[in-house]
Amino acid sequence: MRSWLLPVAVCLCSLASAKAETFTYWIQPCNTAEAQCEPADEELARWAMRAWEQAARGAIEFSPSPLSKARVRLYWAPEASQGLYGESRAIEVQGKPGAEVYVMCNLHSLGPKVEELGSKDHLFRDTIVYLTAVHELGHALGLAHTRTNADIMYSFEYGGSVVDYFGRYRRKLRERDDIRDNSGLSADDQRHVQVLYKREAVSDAQRSAQ
Repeated sequence: MRSWLLPVAVCLCSLASAKAETFTYWIQPCNTAEAQCEPADEELARWAMRAWEQAARGAIEFSPSPLSKARVRLYWAPEASQGLYGESRAIEVQGKPGAEVYVMCNLHSLGPKVEELGSKDHLFRDTIVYLTAVHELGHALGLAHTRTNADIMYSFEYGGSVVDYFGRYRRKLRERDDIRDNSGLSADDQRHVQVLYKREAVSDAQRSAQ
């Protein structure tokens, strides 16, 4: 037993010692009428960042910052642009790549079906805001769209039902706090961010060899 535990512990320490890529961030406060967001939406955005931190296994970290120094700047979009739920625009901050992230929080412009479901079920509304934030933050980290409907980075340009996509996640929730324990990321989403930031988990084969 000891001969198996020791190398695993050493390996985990090695992973933990690597320096994480820091993404300073700023979230638009929900204390102005023009934002049209709810105060609790700021927490949804932070949970979305936490989901990517956990998926990357310590390779990235988000750190709050003033707007002028933030690599990731999250804004609450008052109206959908060309039917989009969100958008990410690349920027450069102090010589490093970053992004302006826009998350739709007003369901009115997303169509009558979505608006109706969100008005009847606030968790469905929070689902859309949260998953949109996760998706757009994925772009901010450098991830591209996928064709796989199970992925958070899936694009509806490949088809599929918007209501079914968000409904699948909504059914995992009993209360709002459950969002913290349901990242919305697929195994492929996690693998993609780990590969992108060179922090893949120890494989089963490596564990067996140890």
